[in-house]
Amino acid sequence: MLGILGRTQRTCQGWSRRHMLQAGGAGLFGMTLPQLLAAEQLLAAEQSLAAAPLGESLEPRAKSVIFLLLFGGPCQLETFDMKPEAPDTIRGPFQPILSRTPGLRICEHLPQLADVSDRFAVVKTLSHSYNDHSGGGHYIQTGHRWHLPIGGGFNVTPADWPSIGSVVDRLAQQSGGLQQTMPNYAVLPNSLGSLQEYNINLHRPGETAGWLGRRFDPFVTRIQKRDKDDNPYWRDCTDEELNFQVDGMQTSEALTLDRLDRRRSLLTQFDDARTALSDAAVTTTYGQYQQRALSLVTAPEAREALDVTREPDALRDRYGRHLLGQSALMARRLVEAGTRYVTVHYDCVDGYSWDSHRNSTDVKHHLLPTLDQALSALLLDLDDRGLLDETLVVCLGEMGRTPKANKDWGRGHWSTLFPALLAGAGIRGGTIHGETDADAAYAVTPPHAPEDLAATIYHTLGINPETRLPARDGRPTAIVDGGEVMSELFG
Repeated sequence: MLGILGRTQRTCQGWSRRHMLQAGGAGLFGMTLPQLLAAEQLLAAEQSLAAAPLGESLEPRAKSVIFLLLFGGPCQLETFDMKPEAPDTIRGPFQPILSRTPGLRICEHLPQLADVSDRFAVVKTLSHSYNDHSGGGHYIQTGHRWHLPIGGGFNVTPADWPSIGSVVDRLAQQSGGLQQTMPNYAVLPNSLGSLQEYNINLHRPGETAGWLGRRFDPFVTRIQKRDKDDNPYWRDCTDEELNFQVDGMQTSEALTLDRLDRRRSLLTQFDDARTALSDAAVTTTYGQYQQRALSLVTAPEAREALDVTREPDALRDRYGRHLLGQSALMARRLVEAGTRYVTVHYDCVDGYSWDSHRNSTDVKHHLLPTLDQALSALLLDLDDRGLLDETLVVCLGEMGRTPKANKDWGRGHWSTLFPALLAGAGIRGGTIHGETDADAAYAVTPPHAPEDLAATIYHTLGINPETRLPARDGRPTAIVDGGEVMSELFG
């Protein structure tokens, strides 16, 4: 007999899927079985895990990636592609300043990035035709177009393409990475702010494992302080409130050693019955994921990596005591501890959004200054620690903004042209790639698609972009479809 939180089920003759889901729903280790396995985690995909073709191996340039997604779409004319000679209705209210990169006209509200521009390259000509936040975010983070039409939805689905981070995790696990303490793929606080009216729970489209299976979803952190509408709120927070937690493993009640011991005991009960469940393929996935979760919250190095308060006050001040600053610092701590892919979202927090349809006030007084402080500090900190050479840093939005502004200096969606910043891992700093027209509306040199960005990230990590993985039906599927590595970025 197996007791699950006071209930008893017989293990003879095996368990039905309904019983397995009930057991998971009881909250083993604070993580539900449906969350971990999901319907798409089919036996065929699991059996093909070890046999999937990997393609020709490459020499990696980087050990890790930090991917900063400025969700909502910063304006190219007010960041890294300023056009001071353009008409008044286009050029925007901000002035360009000098940088360390010849010819780079950078916004006056990004002075710290201007001072470290010799450490990063700017690609001005990213472009795609999915002029939608959710679909654009999916496209940028996966290298594949979303399966839903423009305007067709906001939420993640089991049919989504797996994120680059999930693919990295999948290949790392296949190579024995399951034994490491730190997660291969993590996403830092990405809960939505008050400007959004829909609820997507933990994830944006494009950051999950999609059809690859919930086993390869990211470990997600959350923040503690929230406003009356349950939106993340980091302004004027204390250290206790600037607290990164691993979502799904902790509740408002502290995870005490006594509670942890009780959960270990429950796990032992479950393991005692696994011999009777050996024909149920889902238990293998659950056990591996659960053990990884247990390791993450008990291993000293993992707990230390998630404790941002261990950093000196001066360094935390340099990054900025705000969501992006402390998340960027946490990203550095995670890659330093062994995490291979970290996504940091700057997404509708404290009431500010890059989706600036109305005016540039928030962009001027909050968004640009916090980006300037956090990203420049991250690049300098990685460089000072000798980590920049082995860490690829990517920073961009999922789209740009319309060249012509409205009367309130707001701008609409414009996925036709937008910039990206890349640094580290052999990227030649102080360089500009791609040319745009006089209004920053269209590329005049061949633009780069999200497939090219994905191929470049994979290539930098030593993963052949032609690698194929088994889809839900077991059919080999390319991790990138037709993307070209942006080799001109490297020295």
